[in-house]
Amino acid sequence: MAKQAKTAKRQRIGGGLGTRLLLLVLLAAIGWQLYSLRDQVAQAREDRDRLATQVAAQQQENDALAADIAQGGTQEKMEEIARDELGLVAPGEYVFYDVSN
Repeated sequence: MAKQAKTAKRQRIGGGLGTRLLLLVLLAAIGWQLYSLRDQVAQAREDRDRLATQVAAQQQENDALAADIAQGGTQEKMEEIARDELGLVAPGEYVFYDVSN
C-alpha cells in the first residue's frame, strides 16, 4: 500500500507526458519571444544612434545660425548670402558653370 501511495504521489508531482510537452512548448515560445525582443532592442539601439547623430548635426547648424544672428547683419555676411542664395557677382569677377554633371 505504501508503494502505491508513493507511485501515485510521483505521478501527481511529475505530471504526465502531456504536461511535459505543454511545458516544453511554452518554454520554446518564451525563448522565441526573447530572441525576437533581442532583435528589436538591437534595432532600437541603431535607431537611437542614428537619431543622436542627426540631433548633433542639427544642433551644430542651430549654433551656427545663433552665432550669425548674434553678429547681426554685417556687410560680409549679407554678401555671402547674396552670393550663395542669389548668385551675386561682384564687378570684375567671372562665373564658370560646371555642366559636366
